[in-house]
Amino acid sequence: MWDKEKASLPYAKRNLSLQPKRATTKTMSKFINPFTDYGFKLIFGREVSKDLLIEFLNDLLEGERVITDLTFLNNEQLPDYPEGRGIIYDVYCTTDTGEKIIVEMQNRMQSNFKERSIFYLSRAIVNQGRTGHDWKFEIKAVYGVFLMNFIMDKNIKLRTDVILADKETGELFSEKFRQIFIALPLFKKSEEECETNFERWIYILNNMETLKRLPFKARKAVFEKLEEIADVASMSPEDRERYDNSVKVYRDYLVTMDAAEQKGAQETQLKIARNMKAKGIDNESIAECTDLPLSIIEGL
Repeated sequence: MWDKEKASLPYAKRNLSLQPKRATTKTMSKFINPFTDYGFKLIFGREVSKDLLIEFLNDLLEGERVITDLTFLNNEQLPDYPEGRGIIYDVYCTTDTGEKIIVEMQNRMQSNFKERSIFYLSRAIVNQGRTGHDWKFEIKAVYGVFLMNFIMDKNIKLRTDVILADKETGELFSEKFRQIFIALPLFKKSEEECETNFERWIYILNNMETLKRLPFKARKAVFEKLEEIADVASMSPEDRERYDNSVKVYRDYLVTMDAAEQKGAQETQLKIARNMKAKGIDNESIAECTDLPLSIIEGL
């Protein structure tokens, strides 16, 4: 059924839930943008701030595992492909039971994102292989934690946990492979509505660049350390230069994404116009509803 009122809205407005969360265009914010490569590194990719990552992962895995220590295996693992912007961190974690797990963290949208996430996680498994007859495939569990500042597809939830399980019964087949996708734009709670530490983390990451102070410090001491690390004014001149360059790269990336979205929106409007025309709707009504020039509609 054709909805004239809905069709008359620009495509982007009719699909706000599918739009990536955009960074502020302010040139000066009190706190870093955690979705820039260098901002992400400052929070989650350095030995000096590893307490932040331990706390974040424990809040993410609350009730399942308790991580007591971690080591960065490859401080900055760049993607294999030129278009694969974003830094990938492999983190070797020790739990309170002595279990070792590898957590891979990634923060940037890429084409074929699902396939790439499987590939990079599988590589972390393959890299554990050893030559010789003595190795009996004793592999550590590998977790992928993907902080997505975008919507991967229309069926995604705020948090999607992917495991290896039996299709019919849902019974867990193996604990060695797990993916956790967090679609940050879907988090809509206000500061006052956050109930768990996981939600508090997501609220801060989503809003950090626009905040004047970091909330929740009275509830969780780690947020006080996060405030110190994320304060732009506390950066060394070298760190500030790297961060500013990272912000520029990130904003250029967003401009490219916007251009691609606009092209996709126009193609969608053309498809709508063709469908409306096939149903016998007059050209003037189609032009009014799609914002396409009458000359283009007449030529369809």
